[in-house]
Amino acid sequence: MPETSAEIYTDGSCHTQQRIGTWVAIAFLGTAKEVLSGTVQHTTHNRMELMAVIKGVQYALAHCDSGTPIRVYTDSQYVTGLPARKEKIVLQNFTTQKGNALQNADLVKIFFELLSERSIAFVKIRAHQKQDDTINYNREADILCRHLLRKAVEKMVP
Repeated sequence: MPETSAEIYTDGSCHTQQRIGTWVAIAFLGTAKEVLSGTVQHTTHNRMELMAVIKGVQYALAHCDSGTPIRVYTDSQYVTGLPARKEKIVLQNFTTQKGNALQNADLVKIFFELLSERSIAFVKIRAHQKQDDTINYNREADILCRHLLRKAVEKMVP
């Protein structure tokens, strides 16, 4: 059965001292909800934000028809700014103006490959919204992400 839409709500988090991070993507393919998540060692906040989007989009691509529109909701300005910078980043061969390797180049390359496979709409939303009566899946992703991070840090600390 073809899906009519794919909506993905994402968040990433990182404990800066422990350098452990988590990511969450809540994917709605039609009416089906799937929660994807992961924990990564030696990482950064931006990597986790980007990883959440990559994993969510990869899931949608694997489970939806080629005509299904994909919309990603994220609070990450870093992620939402990448599509506009794609041409410049590729022209500079994933290096900065000073000639240094672009941070997160490995994930940025994967992200750009996904953008070339399908038109993906990005919706920038406010981070850490307060709870109210409306269903807010980005808030749910944020809560899940922070919960996973606390559990991962607790495992590390004796």
